[in-house]
Amino acid sequence: MTDTTTWTIDPAHTVVGFVVKHMTFTTVRGRFKDVKGTIEVDPRNPGRSAVTVEIAAASIDTGAADRDAHLRSADFFDVEKYPTLTFRSKAVEGAFQREGDRFTIVGDLAIRGTTWEVTLDAVYEGSGKDP
Repeated sequence: MTDTTTWTIDPAHTVVGFVVKHMTFTTVRGRFKDVKGTIEVDPRNPGRSAVTVEIAAASIDTGAADRDAHLRSADFFDVEKYPTLTFRSKAVEGAFQREGDRFTIVGDLAIRGTTWEVTLDAVYEGSGKDP
């Protein structure tokens, strides 16, 4: 018997954001508005937990329509050819039983046909039933 619970990522309460330097002297902040995925949690054996996320590349929003259109073009995300960014975990390390517990998620981030291994720092914020 397993105590694994599967959660569906709620796009209304999820932010996938980024911060990048532009021309070395200004900072651009943005986010992707269309995010979906699942989180499978096994609190007794965190290593069996898993995260899968899909992000619609065309949903990029930096607050500047011209810049967003350029980022969607073949110069950057090439959303016509690569419509989805994905993250798939390979390992979850650490505990997440009490609020404030810190853990890491190691996985593959695929953008525009290229995959990188990334490590995400995470904090367990708690859980509860949706009223």
